[in-house]
Amino acid sequence: MTRISLKESLFLGFCAVFILLSRAALRLHLGISGHVMFSTMFFLLIARGCVPRFFAATITGLFAGTAAMALGMGKGGPLLLIKFVLPAMVVDIGAMALPFMFQSYLLCALVAATAASTKFIDTYVMDRLVSMNPDIILQHAFLEAAPAVLFGVAGGLFVPPVIRRLKSYGVI
Repeated sequence: MTRISLKESLFLGFCAVFILLSRAALRLHLGISGHVMFSTMFFLLIARGCVPRFFAATITGLFAGTAAMALGMGKGGPLLLIKFVLPAMVVDIGAMALPFMFQSYLLCALVAATAASTKFIDTYVMDRLVSMNPDIILQHAFLEAAPAVLFGVAGGLFVPPVIRRLKSYGVI
Protein backbone atom coordinates (compact mmCIF):
# COMPACT_ATOMS: atom_id res chain seq x y z
CA MET A 1 0.00 0.00 0.00
CA THR A 2 1.45 3.35 -1.02
CA ARG A 3 1.15 6.44 1.09
CA ILE A 4 -0.45 9.65 -0.07
CA SER A 5 2.20 12.21 -0.89
CA LEU A 6 2.28 15.70 0.56
CA LYS A 7 1.30 17.19 -2.80
CA GLU A 8 -1.74 14.91 -3.03
CA SER A 9 -2.86 15.55 0.53
CA LEU A 10 -2.52 19.31 0.04
CA PHE A 11 -4.59 19.09 -3.12
CA LEU A 12 -7.31 17.14 -1.29
CA GLY A 13 -7.25 19.73 1.50
CA PHE A 14 -7.57 22.57 -1.00
CA CYS A 15 -10.54 20.85 -2.67
CA ALA A 16 -12.19 20.50 0.75
CA VAL A 17 -11.57 24.18 1.47
CA PHE A 18 -13.03 25.16 -1.91
CA ILE A 19 -16.13 23.08 -1.15
CA LEU A 20 -16.55 24.95 2.14
CA LEU A 21 -15.88 28.36 0.58
CA SER A 22 -18.41 27.77 -2.15
CA ARG A 23 -20.97 26.60 0.41
CA ALA A 24 -20.34 29.75 2.45
CA ALA A 25 -20.64 31.93 -0.64
CA LEU A 26 -23.82 30.18 -1.78
CA ARG A 27 -25.61 30.58 1.55
CA LEU A 28 -27.60 33.27 -0.17
CA HIS A 29 -31.31 32.64 -0.18
CA LEU A 30 -31.69 32.01 -3.89
CA GLY A 31 -34.86 29.99 -3.43
CA ILE A 32 -33.33 27.16 -5.45
CA SER A 33 -32.88 23.92 -3.59
CA GLY A 34 -29.71 21.95 -4.25
CA HIS A 35 -27.64 24.72 -5.84
CA VAL A 36 -24.70 23.96 -3.57
CA MET A 37 -24.40 20.50 -5.14
CA PHE A 38 -22.87 22.13 -8.25
CA SER A 39 -19.61 23.04 -6.54
CA THR A 40 -19.65 20.01 -4.26
CA MET A 41 -19.78 17.58 -7.18
CA PHE A 42 -17.25 19.59 -9.16
CA PHE A 43 -14.63 19.62 -6.42
CA LEU A 44 -15.22 16.00 -5.33
CA LEU A 45 -14.79 14.81 -8.91
CA ILE A 46 -11.75 17.04 -9.42
CA ALA A 47 -10.21 15.67 -6.22
CA ARG A 48 -10.70 12.08 -7.36
CA GLY A 49 -9.61 12.83 -10.93
CA CYS A 50 -6.38 14.52 -9.88
CA VAL A 51 -5.41 12.19 -7.03
CA PRO A 52 -5.49 8.58 -8.28
CA ARG A 53 -6.16 6.97 -4.90
CA PHE A 54 -9.25 4.97 -4.02
CA PHE A 55 -10.36 7.06 -1.04
CA ALA A 56 -9.36 10.48 -2.42
CA ALA A 57 -12.89 11.87 -2.72
CA THR A 58 -13.93 10.29 0.58
CA ILE A 59 -10.99 11.92 2.36
CA THR A 60 -11.94 15.26 0.78
CA GLY A 61 -15.55 14.81 1.87
CA LEU A 62 -14.46 13.86 5.36
CA PHE A 63 -12.19 16.94 5.61
CA ALA A 64 -14.98 19.21 4.35
CA GLY A 65 -17.63 17.63 6.58
CA THR A 66 -15.51 17.81 9.69
CA ALA A 67 -14.61 21.43 9.03
CA ALA A 68 -18.23 22.33 8.27
CA MET A 69 -19.31 20.67 11.49
CA ALA A 70 -16.63 22.51 13.46
CA LEU A 71 -17.59 25.84 11.86
CA GLY A 72 -21.31 25.26 12.43
CA MET A 73 -22.19 25.53 8.74
CA GLY A 74 -25.51 23.72 8.92
CA LYS A 75 -28.18 22.08 10.95
CA GLY A 76 -27.67 18.61 12.30
CA GLY A 77 -24.32 18.59 14.03
CA PRO A 78 -22.53 15.28 13.47
CA LEU A 79 -25.13 14.27 10.88
CA LEU A 80 -23.67 17.02 8.70
CA LEU A 81 -20.96 14.54 7.73
CA ILE A 82 -23.57 12.57 5.75
CA LYS A 83 -23.93 15.50 3.34
CA PHE A 84 -20.26 15.31 2.44
CA VAL A 85 -19.17 11.71 2.90
CA LEU A 86 -21.99 9.87 1.07
CA PRO A 87 -21.54 11.70 -2.25
CA ALA A 88 -17.77 11.36 -1.90
CA MET A 89 -18.05 7.60 -1.42
CA VAL A 90 -20.25 7.34 -4.52
CA VAL A 91 -17.63 9.29 -6.50
CA ASP A 92 -14.90 6.91 -5.30
CA ILE A 93 -16.95 3.84 -6.17
CA GLY A 94 -17.79 5.31 -9.58
CA ALA A 95 -14.13 6.06 -10.27
CA MET A 96 -13.19 2.53 -9.24
CA ALA A 97 -15.85 0.97 -11.48
CA LEU A 98 -15.17 3.34 -14.41
CA PRO A 99 -11.46 4.23 -14.34
CA PHE A 100 -11.70 6.17 -17.62
CA MET A 101 -14.68 8.25 -16.52
CA PHE A 102 -12.78 11.54 -16.30
CA GLN A 103 -12.41 11.63 -20.08
CA SER A 104 -16.15 11.24 -20.70
CA TYR A 105 -18.79 13.91 -20.20
CA LEU A 106 -21.54 11.29 -20.00
CA LEU A 107 -19.84 9.17 -17.34
CA CYS A 108 -18.93 12.21 -15.23
CA ALA A 109 -22.55 13.38 -15.45
CA LEU A 110 -23.83 9.91 -14.54
CA VAL A 111 -21.56 9.55 -11.50
CA ALA A 112 -22.35 13.13 -10.43
CA ALA A 113 -26.09 12.44 -10.69
CA THR A 114 -25.74 9.28 -8.64
CA ALA A 115 -23.62 11.05 -6.02
CA ALA A 116 -25.99 14.02 -5.87
CA SER A 117 -28.96 11.70 -5.41
CA THR A 118 -27.60 10.92 -1.93
CA LYS A 119 -29.29 14.20 -0.97
CA PHE A 120 -32.46 12.06 -0.80
CA ILE A 121 -30.92 9.92 1.95
CA ASP A 122 -29.70 12.95 3.87
CA THR A 123 -33.08 14.68 3.73
CA TYR A 124 -34.94 11.48 4.57
CA VAL A 125 -32.79 10.81 7.65
CA MET A 126 -33.07 14.39 8.93
CA ASP A 127 -36.85 14.49 8.43
CA ARG A 128 -37.24 11.10 10.04
CA LEU A 129 -35.30 12.27 13.10
CA VAL A 130 -37.70 15.19 13.59
CA SER A 131 -40.68 12.77 13.36
CA MET A 132 -42.36 14.09 10.23
CA ASN A 133 -45.26 12.30 8.61
CA PRO A 134 -43.84 9.48 6.39
CA ASP A 135 -45.78 10.63 3.31
CA ILE A 136 -44.46 14.14 3.68
CA ILE A 137 -40.93 12.83 4.26
CA LEU A 138 -40.85 11.07 0.89
CA GLN A 139 -42.27 14.05 -0.98
CA HIS A 140 -39.88 16.44 0.70
CA ALA A 141 -36.89 14.17 0.04
CA PHE A 142 -37.79 13.91 -3.66
CA LEU A 143 -38.29 17.66 -3.92
CA GLU A 144 -34.89 18.27 -2.34
CA ALA A 145 -33.04 15.58 -4.33
CA ALA A 146 -34.32 16.39 -7.84
CA PRO A 147 -32.74 19.86 -8.15
CA ALA A 148 -29.61 18.60 -6.37
CA VAL A 149 -29.22 15.96 -9.09
CA LEU A 150 -29.61 18.58 -11.82
CA PHE A 151 -27.02 20.87 -10.26
CA GLY A 152 -24.73 17.90 -9.60
CA VAL A 153 -24.89 16.90 -13.26
CA ALA A 154 -24.05 20.47 -14.26
CA GLY A 155 -21.04 20.44 -11.93
CA GLY A 156 -19.95 17.06 -13.26
CA LEU A 157 -20.00 18.29 -16.85
CA PHE A 158 -17.27 20.82 -16.08
CA VAL A 159 -14.84 18.15 -14.84
CA PRO A 160 -13.50 16.52 -18.08
CA PRO A 161 -12.20 19.75 -19.66
CA VAL A 162 -10.57 20.82 -16.40
CA ILE A 163 -8.89 17.43 -15.97
CA ARG A 164 -7.70 17.56 -19.61
CA ARG A 165 -6.30 21.05 -19.11
CA LEU A 166 -4.53 20.08 -15.88
CA LYS A 167 -2.95 17.07 -17.62
CA SER A 168 -1.84 19.15 -20.60
CA TYR A 169 -0.12 21.63 -18.28
CA GLY A 170 1.58 18.80 -16.39
CA VAL A 171 -0.09 19.55 -13.05
CA ILE A 172 -1.31 15.96 -12.73
